[in-house]
Amino acid sequence: MIPTPHIQVDQQGIIAETILLPGDPLRAKFIADTYLDDVVQFNTVRNAFGYTGTYKGKKISVMGTGMGMPSIGIYSYELIHFYGVKNLIRVGSCGAFQEDLKLYDIIIGMAASTNSNFQSQYSLPGIYSPTASWELLSKAVAIANAKSTPVHVGNILSSDIFYDDDRESWKKWANLGILAVEMEAAALYMNAARAKVNALCILTVSDSLVSHQVTTSEERQKSFTKMMEIALELA
Repeated sequence: MIPTPHIQVDQQGIIAETILLPGDPLRAKFIADTYLDDVVQFNTVRNAFGYTGTYKGKKISVMGTGMGMPSIGIYSYELIHFYGVKNLIRVGSCGAFQEDLKLYDIIIGMAASTNSNFQSQYSLPGIYSPTASWELLSKAVAIANAKSTPVHVGNILSSDIFYDDDRESWKKWANLGILAVEMEAAALYMNAARAKVNALCILTVSDSLVSHQVTTSEERQKSFTKMMEIALELA
């Protein structure tokens, strides 16, 4: 096995078939340090820290992907096509579009609308709707219910734009029931669909475009544990 440009692993089997993908590499380190046993670090390239360990006796990996669809597009493609990953679970933060969503609420992205041009590579004769794997989604909801952890399931927006010149554009998405905005899931869902593997995005509300409440960077890194625990149970 030859290392890829972004993941320097040259041995088959070091990366588990199920991987958690936070955007923040320090959140990946936090998950590995807090939840995994027998941890081995498999990647440090570009500080996209990657770790493999066991959770309740099951092998699982976690790796930071950076921000945006180009970044997660690269990492998820290499993980799938070069390292045999079958289940990719994004665990990230999001900005709420709906009034009933509060800080720390958990959202599971059933679908990921987008303003990105990522799908243009497929030369489709229409507009593709990226969706999660039903296998992972249904399991995640069942796990959340068993833990008595409330979750919101629905459509999210994967945006290429963080600082939008049109400060009110989010309201148009909200009018169509979009729950929240993040920046990666649509590319992950498309890469997984094309390769016929499973992908899911689980998010914690870090801020609200409605109430203007926000969490701190440290809280986003270390305190979104309920989301992490649901994802880990999917191993």
